[in-house]
Amino acid sequence: MTHIWVRAEQRPNEERTGITPEGVAALMAAGFTVTVEESDVRAIPIDGYRATGCEIAPQNTWPDAPRDAIIFGLKELPEDGTPLHHRHILFGHAYKGQPSGQDLLRRFKAGGGTLYDIEYLVDEAGRRVAAFGYWAGYAGAAVALKCWAAQQRGGIAGPVTTYGGKDALLAELRGAIATANTLPTALVIGALGRVGTGAADLCEALGLQVTKWDMDETAHGGPFPEVLAHEIFLNCILARPGCPVFVPRSALTATRKLSVIGDIACDPTSDFSPIKVYDRTTDWDAPALRVAQDPVLDVTAIDNLPSMLPVESSQDFAGLLLPSLLTLNDLTSGVWGRAKALFDDHIQRL
Repeated sequence: MTHIWVRAEQRPNEERTGITPEGVAALMAAGFTVTVEESDVRAIPIDGYRATGCEIAPQNTWPDAPRDAIIFGLKELPEDGTPLHHRHILFGHAYKGQPSGQDLLRRFKAGGGTLYDIEYLVDEAGRRVAAFGYWAGYAGAAVALKCWAAQQRGGIAGPVTTYGGKDALLAELRGAIATANTLPTALVIGALGRVGTGAADLCEALGLQVTKWDMDETAHGGPFPEVLAHEIFLNCILARPGCPVFVPRSALTATRKLSVIGDIACDPTSDFSPIKVYDRTTDWDAPALRVAQDPVLDVTAIDNLPSMLPVESSQDFAGLLLPSLLTLNDLTSGVWGRAKALFDDHIQRL
């Protein structure tokens, strides 16, 4: 009987979860044992999980879970260097050369555990089975617009927070841009994907003129002067081998309208990053990184954007992932077998 242990998130500003009470009930009905940790930040209250009859554990006790339990969370584990003995399902950010990812893999190697990286849970055609993409795009575009609005006031964007729903977010943004003489133009690259769709939907809901690009428009490999001709650029393309450079380092001193880059894919430490004007993520307390002064250019690159809308994004993601979770009894084939093979390959490269 497979035991799934749903851990509390330990990263600041992370209120999402990868499974709802309804999902826990479905797993239990299929014969799984489920333990859910208490959490003082999870957007979905513990009472809903308790009502399913699953086991409830104190938060952050997953290191003491039975060795055969599969630990399921979303974002990073505490970076304390301890060996990892369990099988873990999470976003590892470990396969693109990121230094922190290499440290994570070494911890798995030291402890004999396994990483099933959510980013690489794919079907037979290589398509991801679940992602927070739409709400990442939606929230990422919102933060980029906050950055632009702050620039119009002669400042830089202040802290961002969570919202009870998208209507509250839209209302705040409408107020922020209400005094602007004209609205900015936005270019979305990756517009046909879920991330790009969310980004474009947010912009269009606020009346922005949006240029939507996808593979056809970027196939020539660059350069892309059109990026510099828009006030806001929203990158929704994952960094991977062969990805073209959309914003070269030379953009810092080039003639441009561009004043805000929203790197929603948010992978600045990857060798394949398509945006070369910054080298670190931003966060909720300081969402904008000013990389040029004359004219101003801010980059926003927050890597847990969907948590700004934690209930909507959790429900969406959990619904997409549940069918795969229901196959966890077989870790040798399908989604889980492919993820394990990828993990093994990267472990061998260490």
